[in-house]
Amino acid sequence: MNLDYPPEAEQLRTEVRAFLAEELPKDFPGLGAMSSAEAKEFTAWWRTRLAERGYVAPSWPKEYGGAGLDKLGQVVLSEEFAKAEVPPYGLNDNFSIKMIGNLLLRFGTPEQKAHFLPRIVRGEDTWCQGFSEPGAGSDLAGLRTKARLVDGEWVIDGQKIWTSDARSANWIFVLVRTDPEAPRHKGISMLLVPMDQPGITIRPITMMTGGDNFNETFFDGARTAEENVVIGPNQGWTAAMALLGLERGDEVATNPIFFGAEVRRLIALAQERGLASDPLVRDQLVRAYTSGQIMRYLGFRTLTGWLKGEVPGRDASVSKLYWSEHHKETTDLGVSLLGAEALAPSGRRPIRHYRADDPGAPNSSASWVDTWMAAISGTIYAGTSQVQRNILAESVLGLPKEARP
Repeated sequence: MNLDYPPEAEQLRTEVRAFLAEELPKDFPGLGAMSSAEAKEFTAWWRTRLAERGYVAPSWPKEYGGAGLDKLGQVVLSEEFAKAEVPPYGLNDNFSIKMIGNLLLRFGTPEQKAHFLPRIVRGEDTWCQGFSEPGAGSDLAGLRTKARLVDGEWVIDGQKIWTSDARSANWIFVLVRTDPEAPRHKGISMLLVPMDQPGITIRPITMMTGGDNFNETFFDGARTAEENVVIGPNQGWTAAMALLGLERGDEVATNPIFFGAEVRRLIALAQERGLASDPLVRDQLVRAYTSGQIMRYLGFRTLTGWLKGEVPGRDASVSKLYWSEHHKETTDLGVSLLGAEALAPSGRRPIRHYRADDPGAPNSSASWVDTWMAAISGTIYAGTSQVQRNILAESVLGLPKEARP
């Protein structure tokens, strides 16, 4: 395997470094060195600079506000941002750019692309996800929220849960049942729904970290235009699986960069605590480092497929299973190294409720404990580890399908 970057990628690297030197304050300490409030304020400002250059959606065509980069260029961008300790996107862009934006770019109608994509890049529209329900989590096809067409509008009734960012978003992409007589996977549609309307009620859910970013969302006659359906009526399952594949695929080559920074923080924590010479700790640190490197090479494998024009498929399930289990084990070791201090964490808390803390963040006990608690949920959301193992066992290894009740 040749891991050398081609000349055009190195030319982009030079351009990105020049952009960073021009835009960042001369005394910029890195996002991780800021307080949570300062980091959030900086991230909001930094996103405006990324959007102006097209870097907030680097792989999107320039006509929609992107930079027109290929996937390798996107990895180069992430590498340089990680080195500079700046965020690669805004706080909401996991939903707005990576998920619904990428889905509309690939499957949206010309009208949907022209309307939504530039607004997403400019930050005028922010999104949340309406998939899970109290009785339909891993078994997403069991969803019961329904929609019916009335005078050119979809009328929606039902409930969603774990709708992150629902109180700050002004749009939601939501899965609803539009044909109750069809088989479970066949009668579902994905609708694009404005949040600011009387038929939507949002209630926050407090997480064990103390944050309240999660919500439950109720639809009582909420409405959206008939044309605000992705792919087409009763094509929601296809849209949902494509969205999850694009989300996971988009991260598979860039996640190792940020989780690699977390492993370096872990090693530094062991050194700070005088535990780096302990044979058992050293063994666990080596496992964490090796796991991070394996994730990196898995990313390169998927990146190779991308450059050939392949759509993320089974690799996406491999990636989701791998990074979530790696992250849980890495943060568990971090909390173990803290010892009794983990029982009363203090110091800077992470500004995000998922994935790793920011590169350069101090090794405060609050940073590790909060990230550890969020890492546990990473093996559940976006497809549990058990479900991913079933998918890989059946679709890759060819094992018999799991018995259904």
